[in-house]
Amino acid sequence: MLAYLLRRLLLVVPTFLGITLVIFAITRFVPGGPVERMLAQSQFMEEGSAQTQSFQDNSSLDEYQLEELNAFYGLDKPVMEAYWEWLNRLLVLDFGESTRYYEPVLDMIIERLPVSMFYGGMTFLIAYLVSIPLGYYKAVKHNTAFDNASSVLIFVGYALPGYVVGILLLSVFSFHLDWFPMGGFTSDDFDDLESKGEMIKDVLWHAVLPLICYIIGDFATLTITMKNNLMENLSADYIRTAIAKGLPFKDAVRKHAMQNSLIPLASHFGNSLLFFLTGSFLIEVVFNIDGIGLLGYEAIMERDYPVVMAIVALNAAMLLVGNIVSDICVALVDPRVRFGE
Repeated sequence: MLAYLLRRLLLVVPTFLGITLVIFAITRFVPGGPVERMLAQSQFMEEGSAQTQSFQDNSSLDEYQLEELNAFYGLDKPVMEAYWEWLNRLLVLDFGESTRYYEPVLDMIIERLPVSMFYGGMTFLIAYLVSIPLGYYKAVKHNTAFDNASSVLIFVGYALPGYVVGILLLSVFSFHLDWFPMGGFTSDDFDDLESKGEMIKDVLWHAVLPLICYIIGDFATLTITMKNNLMENLSADYIRTAIAKGLPFKDAVRKHAMQNSLIPLASHFGNSLLFFLTGSFLIEVVFNIDGIGLLGYEAIMERDYPVVMAIVALNAAMLLVGNIVSDICVALVDPRVRFGE
């Protein structure tokens, strides 16, 4: 097991380098970088203020000024040289400075990290705590009215993207019924609330609709996976043999079939770590949640490459670590798995 983990950890390094190098190269070759964005905004402001064409021509930047701007944004060096410098700064957690806000990227991420971790943690706990018992009950009550009705709802939820569900929920429950706020993480008067209980209530009131959108995809996948695997194990020979020897059906399910049915869910466990950091870009945009997802979306739209690279690096690291965590969870659940033997 230890040798296997060491080999996996060694593979993390080249995989991480490959992912970040590809994204870094894309940010350099894709049109519309920070310099082009600044020039476009400058031209738009000149046109909006009804300046003459001669003034616009005189205000255009010459080649020397463009070189100065490229040097200021760090775009004047070859891709490999610039990537190597970015990688060296990454080792000391220096993600650079935002080209849009001119603030350290690490400070911007740390500021928004609690929001994304709140939604990631709640999504993780609710999805697993509800989907496992529900999948178990659906397998035991297969082909009943409850199983068929819940399956329809689950498949509909799985087919709809989370951000589409978010728009629907906002339209019905926030705009028309006014039961929930239109978005945000807290109310505008959150700092003026007197007690901790009122603060917690305000956060949960804002979190109901976004959490539904976060959970709906993973919830459907985990529930169906749990049900199908449990039904497969219930029809296996070792369960029939245990029941034939006098073991009660509930004990056979709980002691034997249940554990084997958790193996596929354990393999999905590590991938859920991504939600603890970034959540969903589009869901945070729909609900205007100031987390890392919204920060990443705005960085992509505004060509804020230091922020984009920082979020990509965090995502890649969490995904690679999550795969190792999934392997460990599988080994803990399945006694037949012995890595390296």
